Amino acid sequence: MTDLIAKTAIDRRLASIVSPAIEGLGFELVRIRLMGGKTRTLQIMADRPEGGIEVDDCAAISTAVSAVLDVEDPLDDAYVLEVSSPGIDRPLTRLKDFDVWEGYEARIETTELIDGQRRFKGVLRGTEDQDVLVEIESQGETVTIGLDFDWLSDAKLILTDELITEMLRQKKASGAIDESQFDEIETEDDDPNADPTASKEE
Repeated sequence: MTDLIAKTAIDRRLASIVSPAIEGLGFELVRIRLMGGKTRTLQIMADRPEGGIEVDDCAAISTAVSAVLDVEDPLDDAYVLEVSSPGIDRPLTRLKDFDVWEGYEARIETTELIDGQRRFKGVLRGTEDQDVLVEIESQGETVTIGLDFDWLSDAKLILTDELITEMLRQKKASGAIDESQFDEIETEDDDPNADPTASKEE
């Protein structure tokens, strides 16, 4: 079984080089792409296993990955390294992603035509063996279909209010949202100019 983390041979080679460094920091490689152009760009998406990655985390990953790539030197030409979070409407690149995000809407594309179409939009219903289950609307009815994971060429979540709420919950759970940084109501005890000799009310 393949996955959508790395598509091309060079992407797969790069993934094998950088994954240990990323995992050593406690993160997971979500997707890697070497993009063409005047100066090539190596795009890396990473996340915590439980979700919730921040800018400082991306900087730490970038430093670690750069060090490994300098040693291995897999690319002959100059390139720019970009490390980012998967974003809210994240790509789904591993079979387990379809279980983690069960109940949320997604867009899925397949390499070949299936019943006359390559693009599917619906609610994820988990997996069964190697099949990704998707609840779609077909001829006015709601049906659940199974798509073999190896058939997929691309898949990503659709931005919805429910998805945004879940992402905020993950950030709060991971400590990315620090409620102590919000303004608090100042009391007399917190006032540095308060008279220390004044008696407190019983």
